[in-house]
Amino acid sequence: MSDAGCVAGWRAITVGDDVLRGVVLPDRGAELHSLVHVPTETELLFQAPWGLRPPSPERTSFLDRYAGGWQELFPSTNDETTYRGETIPFHGEVALLPWECEHRDGALDCSVRCEHTTFLLERSIRFDGGLVLNERVTNEGVEAAHFTWGHHLVLGPPFLEPGSRLEVPAQTIVTIPELWEDTARLEPGQRSAWPHARLREGGTVDLRSVPGPEAASHDDVYLTDLDDGVVSVESSRLRVRLGFDHTLFRWLISWQPYGGALDEPLAGSYALGIEPWVSMLPLGQAVEAGEAIELAPGSSRETTLRLDVEEV
Repeated sequence: MSDAGCVAGWRAITVGDDVLRGVVLPDRGAELHSLVHVPTETELLFQAPWGLRPPSPERTSFLDRYAGGWQELFPSTNDETTYRGETIPFHGEVALLPWECEHRDGALDCSVRCEHTTFLLERSIRFDGGLVLNERVTNEGVEAAHFTWGHHLVLGPPFLEPGSRLEVPAQTIVTIPELWEDTARLEPGQRSAWPHARLREGGTVDLRSVPGPEAASHDDVYLTDLDDGVVSVESSRLRVRLGFDHTLFRWLISWQPYGGALDEPLAGSYALGIEPWVSMLPLGQAVEAGEAIELAPGSSRETTLRLDVEEV
């Protein structure tokens, strides 16, 4: 199913089946703004309390326009970076660009060309009781080019609740070198064995257990050494499972604003990110570290992600 509409002034396309219903915003990086489990009418994705801001003639940054949902991060993730003399913004180019989207053969086919790199990114969205993303990157340039890649998938209430459980097939926890906010509960610069992370105040915490907003904490957690490509989050009523190629996406980034995001523009967030990334480094640094993907001119790289929801 597919129909067009408008959300807060943004062109919107509703897609789905009798299990999942999604809303795609083509002019906002073709982000999945909403994803609802139809039998229980439960919103799965984080919906920021400040709401979706209307379109502006000025191009804003990823954080300034962020309102929850699920974004594609390409050809870079994390901080602003420089690649071959071009500045790639925070979390890449494509989340800030309008995409071409067309409903065809039971799928929503979307595509975008980068402005600062030579890549074409194509995504086919379909539903078969679950949500399937078939994706392809093509280098349209005349020389080899590099990219990193990520999915900024963030879950929120009413699905996410105190006592939810995060299961990740990871071996290693890495935290950022310096604190974002003083509300961080995890010790910065650590490398620990999953699932027990060291706390700033001493002791450890089991990251599989999701606290409520009363935790008043805000952390960014990088999980790696993945044994498999399936991560799940289970609440009292539903279980969300995300499958991906863990040989491509070797990191699972878990943004954890558990009521402690105080600084704008993220103040008031209660959410949990489950974000497959190629590298924890932005593109320029990832190239230097040998972690970026190199694609020859005219060649492509494909991958598939799948999200399933079941009642528990």
